[in-house]
Amino acid sequence: MELILAIDLAGGLVVHGKSGDRAGYRPLTWGLAPSAEPEAYLATLQPRYIYIADLESIQGRQPQDSLVRRCAALVERCYLDRGCRSPAECTAVSGVIPVVGTETAARTIEDLAAYRTGYLSVDIKDGRVLPWGIQPVEMLRRASGLSFEGCIILNIGAVGTERGLDRKDLEEMRSSYPGRLFYGGGVAGIDDIRLLADVGFDGAIVSTAVHHGAIPLEWIQRGHPC
Repeated sequence: MELILAIDLAGGLVVHGKSGDRAGYRPLTWGLAPSAEPEAYLATLQPRYIYIADLESIQGRQPQDSLVRRCAALVERCYLDRGCRSPAECTAVSGVIPVVGTETAARTIEDLAAYRTGYLSVDIKDGRVLPWGIQPVEMLRRASGLSFEGCIILNIGAVGTERGLDRKDLEEMRSSYPGRLFYGGGVAGIDDIRLLADVGFDGAIVSTAVHHGAIPLEWIQRGHPC
């Protein structure tokens, strides 16, 4: 199972917040972070895989594409959510695996069929998929008929909280989608990583628990649990 370090970028810096409250995100200068400057941050932590959320682009502002490219060059694999609103925007940055977020990518679920590459991020808040309000398992069932390389369950409401995971929910999600499936948001530590692996998820996207020491940095550097 892949272990992927989540990096939120805003204003040219690595930022951190909770529960998707983007107005409250602040530069990440605690935990293992020597600096909120992205390249210095990556040089110190040395993750194998990263997931970047370009919060500027996601919120409709100027994309940080040049910075993203520099970050991607420092790791083996970079997944990028830049808040794409069309297939052309999805492939605008080379050298990354595009992430297509339900929050921004399409007006209707049917419109997602226009995307032919990358991972679908099933963006969840208060237990419902943004922006359509359906259950995550229903979105995953419908995603199985689309052309994505895999799906990411992104529990935006749990980001930064380390609230932990529920086995029953994970099992329902896993059984609803046959392809590669990642999980991010609220992963609290080693027990949750083991749970995700046991249920059959293919990757976990983590950050806060790494900075609190609940997930070993060595695992992030190797890109998988040890």
